[in-house]
Amino acid sequence: GSRLVVSTHSYADFTPQASFDIKSCELHRLDQGPPTQALLTREQGLKYYRIMQTMRRMELKADQLYKQKIIRGFCHLYDGQEACAVGIEAGINPTDHLITAYRAHGYTYTRGVSVKEILAELTGLRGGVAKGKGGSMHMYANHFYGGNGIVGAQVPLGAGVALACLYKGSNEVCVTLYGDGAANQGQIFESFNMASLWKLPCIFICENNKYGMGTSVERASASTDYFKRGDFVPGLRVDGMDVLCVREATKFAADHCRSGKNKSVTLGLFVDPLLTRLLQGPILMELQTYRYHGHSMSDPGVSYRTREEIQEVRSKSDPISMLKDRMISSNMASLEEIKEIDVEIRKEIEEAAQFATSDPEPPLDELCNHIFYNEPPMEVRGTNPWSKLKSVS
Repeated sequence: GSRLVVSTHSYADFTPQASFDIKSCELHRLDQGPPTQALLTREQGLKYYRIMQTMRRMELKADQLYKQKIIRGFCHLYDGQEACAVGIEAGINPTDHLITAYRAHGYTYTRGVSVKEILAELTGLRGGVAKGKGGSMHMYANHFYGGNGIVGAQVPLGAGVALACLYKGSNEVCVTLYGDGAANQGQIFESFNMASLWKLPCIFICENNKYGMGTSVERASASTDYFKRGDFVPGLRVDGMDVLCVREATKFAADHCRSGKNKSVTLGLFVDPLLTRLLQGPILMELQTYRYHGHSMSDPGVSYRTREEIQEVRSKSDPISMLKDRMISSNMASLEEIKEIDVEIRKEIEEAAQFATSDPEPPLDELCNHIFYNEPPMEVRGTNPWSKLKSVS
């Protein structure tokens, strides 16, 4: 058959795979860590690039729509941190579970929701992933539990999802994410304790982007070694700006959680605690990353850090540029091919934005739907006792 030609190169001209040196992880209560070399195939590289670039462009479009007052309310952007989400997803299975905080647009996309549905949710329209009723912080998908607006509150929920995995003997793990700003929350340490006692298959991940709102980690935490903060929970510190580092560390962490798993002991969780010693239990990862935007759209992001600091990270550590440079220098892709992907992504984002600004608003009679799952229709009190609305599951 005919061979597809990409610009002046055919696929046969490209290197199909290459190994790259990656930074070693700092370890806590671990004898060995992830490998310091990562194998990348051309197909994987192009996939990671496309996903990260789509996330970047989607967030920049959200920034634009917010400034036009088309998106309103809370809006926390993820640009700069793309390697975290893409690396994590590459290191786990689609059937594994994930829960995060309010900076959730990127994970919503990697969990399978389209850009169109994400942007329409941000603009509060009917075609949004949560029917326009969730907004920026409350988006969900299969095996993805949000999007949570309360600082740190998703961590005990993630431990609960991991308990369900253990109880069902499914050999699945739950990735439970939080930021450096939430790292001093008491409920996080309670979750560490319970997860460790019950050997839950939970990967706790602190996305350390250096600032909790406008406060630097040095001013907020007596110890900034977040990967050691689990104390009795093993931990590792990872370069969160390198998608390959994150991928290898996540694979390592998932293998740790799954190892020793034995279905015969899961239902004995509360009967014989000695049996749970057969399981490895949770692990804690700290991803050192950086956000280019402010904490939220109400934060210009330059009152507590300099523009030069942001620019330096962009020029030296940008996750998308790092992957692109690796692929081009290793002859795994051409610059022309990368540019073609960029054009396709821009077109997709523009079409999604068009949908997100033209779709109808959800009708008032759907306001109270989906309060409960699989329940008969019920009446819901409105803003006063004589105002009644209907809720349909």
